Amino acid sequence: MIAFIKGKVTDVTDGTVTLESGGIGYEIVCTSAAISRLSAQKEGIVYTYLQVKEDGVSLYGFDTKEEKRMFLKLISVSGIGPKMGVTVLAGMRIDDLATAIATSDVKALSRIKGLGKKTAERIVLELRESVSKEELKTSAAESSAAFGSDDEDAVIALMGLGFTGVQSRKAVLAAKEQGAGSIEEIISSALRSLNR
Repeated sequence: MIAFIKGKVTDVTDGTVTLESGGIGYEIVCTSAAISRLSAQKEGIVYTYLQVKEDGVSLYGFDTKEEKRMFLKLISVSGIGPKMGVTVLAGMRIDDLATAIATSDVKALSRIKGLGKKTAERIVLELRESVSKEELKTSAAESSAAFGSDDEDAVIALMGLGFTGVQSRKAVLAAKEQGAGSIEEIISSALRSLNR
């Protein structure tokens, strides 16, 4: 098993990066996060998964060890191969993905391009128990770091209107990213996005 490859970027094409390491050029199918970082830095490390099939060998690359761990969980689900695993990782941040799986949020998973409702339900069914508490703790810590007391009040207000905690937090974060400052602006913007 090749755990990682460190080298210079010699080529970036649609979905793949060629890394030159020790005089060998490795063509690696990478996640969007890995492609983005390697394209910017022109060299670096990529964590890898080697797939060996009758018709060939493919190398998949990931930005972080956590991303690789989530990929391995995804491809353990029946009907999800490495290409679909990379697609899922491209469609959602790891912490959001872990939260969606742990809270059985099939709707959020179904929004990922190329992922149908039945496959999303299978991911939740097969991975809900195995999404680690550590991943969810990281997700919660990142969310609370980005939240002030006004933001928490906005979340409570939205939950009072019948939205879930996960929906409310995401909507408040999105509202802040769009420039909402006061609690009124945050709630108003969050409600617009939730009622779309």
